Amino acid sequence: MNLIWLAAGIVLLVIGAELLVRGASRLAIAFGLSPLVVGLTVVAFGTSAPEFAVSVAAAVRGDPSIAVGNVIGSNIFNVLVILGASSLVCPLLVSSQLIRTEIPLMILATFVTWLMAANGVVGRGEGMLLFLALIAYTAWAISKSRREIRAAVVPAQESRLAQQTIDTSCCTSDGSSLAAPLGSFGHWRAKIGQAVLIGAGLSLLVFGSHLLVQGAVGIATALGVSSSVIGLTIVAAGTSLPEVATSLLAAYRGEKEIAIGNVVGSNLFNLLGVLGATALVSPIGIQVAPSFLGFDFPAVSLVALAVLPIAWTGRQVNRWEGASLLVAYVFYVGLLI
Repeated sequence: MNLIWLAAGIVLLVIGAELLVRGASRLAIAFGLSPLVVGLTVVAFGTSAPEFAVSVAAAVRGDPSIAVGNVIGSNIFNVLVILGASSLVCPLLVSSQLIRTEIPLMILATFVTWLMAANGVVGRGEGMLLFLALIAYTAWAISKSRREIRAAVVPAQESRLAQQTIDTSCCTSDGSSLAAPLGSFGHWRAKIGQAVLIGAGLSLLVFGSHLLVQGAVGIATALGVSSSVIGLTIVAAGTSLPEVATSLLAAYRGEKEIAIGNVVGSNLFNLLGVLGATALVSPIGIQVAPSFLGFDFPAVSLVALAVLPIAWTGRQVNRWEGASLLVAYVFYVGLLI
C-alpha cells in the first residue's frame, strides 16, 4: 500500500503542477503582477503548503524533529535539487530584483532562524516575528510589482493614444464612438477561471504530497529510520515535490521567472511562514535538537550563501552549475547518513 500511495502522489503532483503554473502565469497578467512576483508569492506559498501542513501537524503531535527537519531539509532540497534540475531543463535567467532583494533576504532569514534556534528552542514570540516578517514581505513585493508595471504601461498607453488618429468608421455623426468597451464582467470571469485553476492545482498538490509522504514515512518507519533523518530526507523531499513538479514544468514551458522565483520564494516561506507558524502553535515553541545546530543549520546556511554567486555570475544558472548543485545534494545526503 505504501508503494501505491507513492505512485498516486506523484501522479497528482504532476497534474497539480500543470494547473498551478498555467493559472498563475495568466493570473499575473490579469492582476498586473510580474511572473517573478507570482512565482515568489502565489506559486511559492502554494507549493509550500505541504511543508506547512506536515510541520504544523508534527508540532501538534509533539514531534519537533520532523517539523524542524522538514523546513531545513526542504530548503536544502529546493536549492540543490530543484534549482539544479530546473537549470538542466533550461538555463535560468536571474532577474536583477532577485539578486538585489530576494536572494539576500533568503540568506538573512536563514541566518536569523539559525540565531533564534541557537539556544535550542524557537519560542512563540520568535515565531510571531517570523510570521509577521512574511506578511510584510508579501505585501511589499506585490505593491512594488504593481507600481513598476503601472509605471511601465501607462506612458506606453499615453504614447499610443497621442499618435492614434480618429477612425471615422466606428464613429457616429457627432464623433461619439460606437465601440463597446470590454465589460468588467469578462475580466473578472477570466480572473475567476484562473483562480479556479490555481485552487485545483494547489488541492491536488497538497493531497498528492500527503499520499506520497504517507507512503514514504511508512516505508522508512518500517526500516527503523529515526524521525530527524526522516524529516531531513524523505519528508523534506516528499513535501518539496510540488516545487519539483512546478519548477521543472515552468522551466519547460519557458516560465523561467516562475521556476527560479518558486525556489527562492518557497525557501522564504518555509523559514518565515512554516517555522514561524509551527513555533506559534506549539505551547512551548519548537525544540531544536543539537544535531540540527551542529550540522544541518550550517549546511542550509552554506547552501543559501551559494545561491548568490551562482546567480551573480552571468545573471543565470547554467547547466553545469545545475549539475554541480545536484552532485552537492548527493554529497550532503551521504554525509547525513
